[in-house]
Amino acid sequence: MPTVELIRVSKTYGRGSRAVDDVSLSIHDGEFLVLVGPSGCGKSTVLRMVAGLEEVTEGQVKIGDRIVNDVAPKDRDIAMVFQNYALYPHMSVYDNMAFGLRRRKLPPAEVDRKVRGAADTLGLETYLRRKPRELSGGERQRVALGRAMVRDPQVFLFDEPLSNLDAKLRVQMRAEIKRLHQRVNATMIYVTHDQVEAMTLGDRIAVLRRGLLQQVADPFTLYGRPANQFVAGFIGSPPINFFSAMLDETSTTLRSAGVSIPVPPDVTARIVSRRGRALTLGIRPEDLLLEERGAGVTLDGVVDVREPLGNEVLVHLATPVGQFIARYPGQNVPAVGSKAKLHFSFAKLHCFDPDTELALKGAE
Repeated sequence: MPTVELIRVSKTYGRGSRAVDDVSLSIHDGEFLVLVGPSGCGKSTVLRMVAGLEEVTEGQVKIGDRIVNDVAPKDRDIAMVFQNYALYPHMSVYDNMAFGLRRRKLPPAEVDRKVRGAADTLGLETYLRRKPRELSGGERQRVALGRAMVRDPQVFLFDEPLSNLDAKLRVQMRAEIKRLHQRVNATMIYVTHDQVEAMTLGDRIAVLRRGLLQQVADPFTLYGRPANQFVAGFIGSPPINFFSAMLDETSTTLRSAGVSIPVPPDVTARIVSRRGRALTLGIRPEDLLLEERGAGVTLDGVVDVREPLGNEVLVHLATPVGQFIARYPGQNVPAVGSKAKLHFSFAKLHCFDPDTELALKGAE
């Protein structure tokens, strides 16, 4: 399978409105890369430029060693799976999967071998004579996957293929797509607005915002070392807790809403460039403890809301520095209206420049 490379790609509409702005990205041979971001961030436009469904305003798109800016979609050797399945309602599952192969005039025996092989992989053997109206949403999506598989394309493209499914089916289909990638080891580019889908599926994830690429990394790096405040807030559910603070001009103490927080040298080194100026701090819900444990920060809180999830409870607390959400394992948590202590270690603290929103990683 080939690499896919975007070299300073931009897409402009109408009166200079930039849907994609100077994006450079390399998708490795056999990699599963996910494009994620909020609605209107440009992720589907990037995918459609790779597919040839949108013209590239600036830059180059390469598949393998070939620049494909002016190559027709049918000649790019890609297969695309859409959100709406795009199945022919009057055709059987078998005929839907075989349609593209027959158009390419492949021998009937080869068409049959490919269709039945894909059906076996996707668990569709008993559905081959059914029409799309006789299938569930998940089964229709598997047919759409099978139609892409039989083509043996260089690159698979997925445009929010699970958006129309209910929550249970989305989980099942995520696993199907993950297994498909492991079996065929193909280059895949997947678009979603769902950060849980992105984290569970992608070898790497590219986060976009307003047409600009924010960060490209594996899921653990995105979560643990976000490049900026947007990535930190977008990746993770429930989202990270942010609060404002300021480092004293002459000491190693952070002050926030009247609360003084002495900080160790390693934290001071990360935020010293903001001495005497505001900075934004972040702490993830699972890093907040309802008991003091080792060195770190302890805040007084009052429980506002509890959200039981069975194996854990999301606890919303009001603190002097703002509203926090804590992820608390088990079921025994403080009652609504009761006081609680919130504790977190300095090692879990994320620091950002509020002017640029970039992560603060050390002394400048």
